[in-house]
Amino acid sequence: MRNFIVTIDGKQYEVGVEEVGASSAPVQAAVQAPVATAKPAATKAAAPVNGTKFTAPMPGMVKKLAVAEGATVKEGDVILVLEAMKMDNDLTAPCSGVISFKVAAGSNVDTGALLAVIG
Repeated sequence: MRNFIVTIDGKQYEVGVEEVGASSAPVQAAVQAPVATAKPAATKAAAPVNGTKFTAPMPGMVKKLAVAEGATVKEGDVILVLEAMKMDNDLTAPCSGVISFKVAAGSNVDTGALLAVIG
C-alpha cells in the first residue's frame, strides 16, 4: 500500500492506495480523516476587530497605494489603484477612518482579497 496526501478544497487528506502488479485485482483506496496542517503565518498584523474590511472588487494587480499606511482617509478618497485588464481603476474608501493596508504595490489579488482595513 502506498500513502499519498491529497488536497481538496484547501483541506489535506491522507489517502492509502493499494498497488496491484500484473493481476487484475480491483484497486482499493482508503480515505482517512483530514490531516491537521498548520496555518501559514500572516505576513502582517491581524486586522482590527472594529475596522471595516476593504476587499478587491475584481482580480488584478495593485499598481500603487494612493495614501500612506496609517493615514486618515475620508469616505470616497482614492486609497489605491488596481490594474485590471490593462486599465487603472481608482478604488475609493467605503468609509472614513485610519487605513491599514494588507497588500503591497505590485501584488496580484483575486476578487474578494483583503486589501485594507479602515478603522
